[in-house]
Formats: sequence, structure tokens, C-alpha cells
Amino acid sequence: MTFPVIGVVGGGQLARMMAPAAVALGFDLRILAEAPDVCAVPAVAQAPVGDYKNLETLREFARGVDVLTFDHEHVPSEHLQALIADGVNVQPRPDALINAQDKLVMRAAIERLGLPNPAWAAVASVADIAAFGETHGWPVVLKMPRGGYDGKGVKVLRSADDATAAADWFEAMSPLLVEEMVDFSRELSALVARTPSGESRAWPVAESIQVDGVCDEVIAPAPNIPAEVAEAAAAAALRIANELGVTGVMAAELFETPGRAPGFLVNELAMRPHNTGHWTMDGALTGQFEQHLRAVLDLPLGATDALGSIVVMKNFLGGANLDLFSAYAAALAAEPTVKVHSYGKSVRPGRKIGHVNVIASKNDDVTAARARATTVANIIRDGK
Repeated sequence: MTFPVIGVVGGGQLARMMAPAAVALGFDLRILAEAPDVCAVPAVAQAPVGDYKNLETLREFARGVDVLTFDHEHVPSEHLQALIADGVNVQPRPDALINAQDKLVMRAAIERLGLPNPAWAAVASVADIAAFGETHGWPVVLKMPRGGYDGKGVKVLRSADDATAAADWFEAMSPLLVEEMVDFSRELSALVARTPSGESRAWPVAESIQVDGVCDEVIAPAPNIPAEVAEAAAAAALRIANELGVTGVMAAELFETPGRAPGFLVNELAMRPHNTGHWTMDGALTGQFEQHLRAVLDLPLGATDALGSIVVMKNFLGGANLDLFSAYAAALAAEPTVKVHSYGKSVRPGRKIGHVNVIASKNDDVTAARARATTVANIIRDGK
């Protein structure tokens, strides 16, 4: 009996969390690691070290794999096209992935599909930014189209003077993306998966709570979301995945905008398992990592129903406690129903090093479930 070999480019926590799903299904998961000490290496049997920006390294890694997929979105598109020309099964394909790699391409695609965008423009000078601000009002948001994540590569400009002070950004990249500063009530995440043959499924739309540009908590389903907004958001994410030919898991990060039809705007896209989908690992019939592997192999997708009326995911970042395991006894005793996922990373202040999931009991409300998750995350972070 032969089971498929899946190659994952990138050795971060997303690749690490694909490993248990692969083991459960009998798949051979291999990782192209950036360094021998990245966190996915201990989770798999084969993790050669190599530079994903080097085409020959990618070619060598792709030999013998049934499908090549990604832990991140930074592999050059021209390399992926070359691999496809070699006969490698790359999922998602580069013409879909480019919409997650380049925010200008993504904005144009969302506009082409007639889905709700904030006002935006490509800008090549401070004068362009100032003109946009005068037309759409200050403040505005300036973004580097490529390479930004967790709030990096994003700057709020409150006046034309701020735009002048941001002139050095054009030395790093041009054109840049400028957007209106959206007046939103909260952030949402519409997580979906799609196979190459076109089957697609959506998980319940979740609320995402950001702190300093980093995802802190996710609550699924999003509390008190109007049914028509949840349905429209999931439908929009499925349409994006289908129209752009996405394969695997995709997260559509959204701004909820009450009073501004259809109740949300598209913020960004991620074409891989996503932090806002970690709740599915314990809180859905099919978690996002299993679903991603099934999708890229063109297998039937699993059911996406939530396993509780409320599921809470809470990240824990690096803090005072440098020995995470030393806090496990206290953390696990404090809340026996909480599931802990640690990424095997060294501790640095502010570094995302793990998360916890809570499935609310019958007697829990959102506040109680969030408190339980926060208790465990804080014990691990602080060591007490």
C-alpha cells in the first residue's frame, strides 16, 4: 500500500501542526526547513535544510513528492512556475498564491469580483498619498504590498506631513498600497478550503481580536454576528477561493462594518492554514491542518461543523517564563478542559510561541470561556 508524500516549503509552526494530521492519515510529510533548528524539524522524519528562494534547492526537494505546498507565501512565483513546468504538483498554484503574496494584486482581484473593498490605490510618491488622503479623508493606511505580516509593513498616516515622513518606504518598494482607514466594529475571519477539482467548504465565521497588530484571540462562531452577515462573509470567501482557483485552506480576514452593506470589507487573504483557524484543531469536526492536506491531495473535504456553541483560541507570546514546560503542571491543573499547543520555539518577548483552545461547556458563556483560555495562556507565559 502506498500513501502520498507531501512536501511543505517552510519549517514554521504551520508545517509543524500539519504533522499530526499527516500521521493520523498515514501520509509522509516532508519539510524544506530554513535552518536545522526551526520548529517543524522535530515533528517530521525528513526535513532537509535549504533556501526556498533557490530554484535548484526547490527542485531537489520536490523530487519524489506527490504534492508541494507551503508553510508561508514567500516562494518566488517564477520558481513555482518553473516547478510546474517540470511536472511538480504545486498547490496552491502561483496564479492563486500571488493574491496572498501581493496586496495590490489582491485588491484588484477583489474589485474585479465585485466584492466589498475599502477605497484603495497604488501610489508611487508622497504626492500620490497626499492626493488619496485629500480625496478619501485622513487618516489613511499605507502598506507594503509584499512581505508584511502581524502588523509589519503597515503604517497609519494621519496627515500629509505623515506622508512626507513615510517617503523612505518608497526606497524599499514601489508602488505601495494606500487604503482608507476603515471604521469597523471588529475583525472577522472567514476560513474556507478548496480542492483542485472544485469542492469547497467553509467553517463558521469567527471573530479575531488583534493586539498590537498580532492575533491575540479568536472566538468561533463570531458572537452576535447577524446571520445575513455571516452567510455573506462565508459566501464571499468561498467565491474568492473558487474564482481565484485557490487550493488548500484560505483565510479571508474581514472588517465588520455595521451600516455599510454588506456588513463587512475584505482586509487581507492568506492561502495556507492561518492563526485565525487554530480553533478548528480541537473545536471543529475537521481541523484546518487535516483539511489542508486533504484539499491539496484532491481528497474529499471533511465536515466543518463546530464542536461547541463557542470555541475560543488564545495565543501566548514569549514573556517572563523561559521554561514553558515548568508551567505545565499549574496550567493543566488550573483548567483541565483546555487544550495546549506549543510550537517548540525558543522564547523571545512578543514572539508567538503557542496557543490554547477552549470548547465552551453547556454552562459557559463567551466571557467565561475567554477567561479560562486566558488563565492557561498566562500561566504558561508567566510561569505562575
